[in-house]
Amino acid sequence: MGPRNHLLPGLQYEPPRLPHPRGARESPRSRLRVRAIPKYNNLAPAERDRWKQYLAQRFEKPKSDVAPADWERANGWKIPSLVWTSLDAGLRPVEVEWATASWIDTDNEVLRIPKEDSSKNRDHWVVGLSSRTADALSKWLDERDAYPAYDDTDAVWLTRKSNRYQTSSLRYLLQRLCEIADIDTTHRSMSWYAIRHSVGTYMTREEDLAAAQAQLRHKSSETTMKYDQAPVEDRQDALDRMG
Repeated sequence: MGPRNHLLPGLQYEPPRLPHPRGARESPRSRLRVRAIPKYNNLAPAERDRWKQYLAQRFEKPKSDVAPADWERANGWKIPSLVWTSLDAGLRPVEVEWATASWIDTDNEVLRIPKEDSSKNRDHWVVGLSSRTADALSKWLDERDAYPAYDDTDAVWLTRKSNRYQTSSLRYLLQRLCEIADIDTTHRSMSWYAIRHSVGTYMTREEDLAAAQAQLRHKSSETTMKYDQAPVEDRQDALDRMG
């Protein structure tokens, strides 16, 4: 979906890569990418058994055959699913905070946000997702079940400290992702709303205001009008085609 490229050039987050070969020099970027599921040696026996069950299903092998090497090759899906969902749906920070597993319909590739959970509390919303995002969410929900922190909550995403994401933690995450992508943010105001603004602008350019209004869950089309910022070159091309 277009907004991934339009948000900030180079910000196309991918699941963590495999660790560098033993003894190879590892950059901070690599360390961040490989920080995926908990390390084998950091888990208590009961936790380890729970993760073995998940990895056995994921890699389609008997639980008894799951080995420490499987922990090393298992990337995590929390951050990709969070970022890609926000890039598709233009999630507000409060929507990331309130998001529950019941919103997610991966079979139909949509988010179903009930009126009572809507940040504006006005309507039920059905928000389209790309196939890649729906697949990432499906994989994250499977992985999520292996974390004890999610046993007593329906939150889709929690921070490493088991808190719901809020504006400050999302800003920190975005800054770290920009570092990974080597994006210079020196003169940019970085916030999670930058993603939402990008979705609105790109959806308006690629489709129309009505599509952007529905995707961003705006009650009034006037709110969506601020995203109708077609570059002068695009308008000139339109005039040439009309002429």
